Amino acid sequence: MPIISAPYEFHEEDLFVDLKPTLDISLFLKCEGFNFAGSIKQKAALEMVEAAERAGVLTAGSTLVESSSGNLGVALATIAVSKGYRFVCVTDSRCNLGSRRLMEALGADVHIVTEADPDEGFLGARLTYVRRLCESDSGYVWLNQYLNQDNWRAHHRLTAPAIARRFTGLDVLFVGAGTTGTLMGCARWFKEFRPEVRIVAVDSVGSVAFGGPPGTRMIPGLGAGVRPPLLDESYVDDVVLIPEAVTVQMCHRLATRGFLFGGSTGTIVAGAVSWLAAHDAGSTETTSVAISPDLGERYLDTVYQTNWVHDLYGHQDADAGTRTVAEPRS
Repeated sequence: MPIISAPYEFHEEDLFVDLKPTLDISLFLKCEGFNFAGSIKQKAALEMVEAAERAGVLTAGSTLVESSSGNLGVALATIAVSKGYRFVCVTDSRCNLGSRRLMEALGADVHIVTEADPDEGFLGARLTYVRRLCESDSGYVWLNQYLNQDNWRAHHRLTAPAIARRFTGLDVLFVGAGTTGTLMGCARWFKEFRPEVRIVAVDSVGSVAFGGPPGTRMIPGLGAGVRPPLLDESYVDDVVLIPEAVTVQMCHRLATRGFLFGGSTGTIVAGAVSWLAAHDAGSTETTSVAISPDLGERYLDTVYQTNWVHDLYGHQDADAGTRTVAEPRS
């Protein structure tokens, strides 16, 4: 193990879980939650921060500001405090309490938007709030993860090559879609260097990213109320949409085997299982990898909290697999 002097200097890149014993399907899960920020967002956050520093946009005395549903906010809070910057995170009421407390423990100011934009949802409302903050003070620096090309470049440089090194015979890669930074970075790399690999995007029902109708979404991480500007569908071979109730079921199913993953991971794994079953590709002859963005501790008050689950989705059977059940009640 390395010796480090800053939290962002460590990221475990080579940990994969074989889900065959748990799900009886050939699928490997790349675990991205083992770093001091606790999620895959550390890579994108660091790439964007260091690019802004090199460009002279981010300097001593600057205040970082960003819209985040949680994980990027924690990553930026971790990096900001270690580099001596102030950080303001604009989130909304769906942000996990654990993520908010982590950001505050790291010295960040967390501003919570409580009313969604009528046309663009909570994301649209958060972006409006950020723009107003930046207009009020020239010292604010908005990295804007939704437009920032360094968001996907981090995964083009790090995430995709790490998968390719471990799985030289990879057939299918499943990637969740939020800002689509991870998706676009990985998809671009594989289309460039390993075009035979099939790229499957996994999104939440209710997200408009791939043209679906907007709907109520309560689990942060994946999905969008506004089409992601970084998204280029020409790099994506297939799209799978998963209802949040199925996400919860998959998270609980994995937890019965000791794997406590976050909501995004539950969605992505459920999407992979659904796609592989539909394509008769779940055998050991098919090499499939899914990317897990984070672990489950930040979801203890939501996905793993019985009353929260029952209030939104009704009773859930942890062993129910990925059958479709009721949508969240708005």
